[in-house]
Amino acid sequence: MESNEYGVDTLVEAYVALRDEKRELERNVALKVEQLDKEMQVLTTAMNDLCKELGADSIRTNYGTVIRTVKTKYWTNDWSAFHRFMKDNDAFELLEKRIHQTNMKTFMEENPDLHPEGLNMDKEYAITIRKKS
Repeated sequence: MESNEYGVDTLVEAYVALRDEKRELERNVALKVEQLDKEMQVLTTAMNDLCKELGADSIRTNYGTVIRTVKTKYWTNDWSAFHRFMKDNDAFELLEKRIHQTNMKTFMEENPDLHPEGLNMDKEYAITIRKKS
């Protein structure tokens, strides 16, 4: 039942070998990136301390400009309260607009006759290879 000049065994063997090689490369790259991130964090901390010490928001050098800014991140530990807050203040723009893929799939499977207006869906075949133990 071969659809081309290569047998399925040959295709799967080649795929598994490439996948294993890719995973090893990704692991090595991830370790190197982690090491570089740690070294860069040491330098970032030193530059932040220097800006604080000098009372400067920027420092111009021959290699580039250090710019010290404040980044603010928001999160909640109580999603129910946050949802009530958004509803009470008509502030749903406080969330990002995206659909939770797994929950939407489950909803559609459980409610095949309900289709939200404007919902788009795309399906494609995927191939998964499990390595033989």
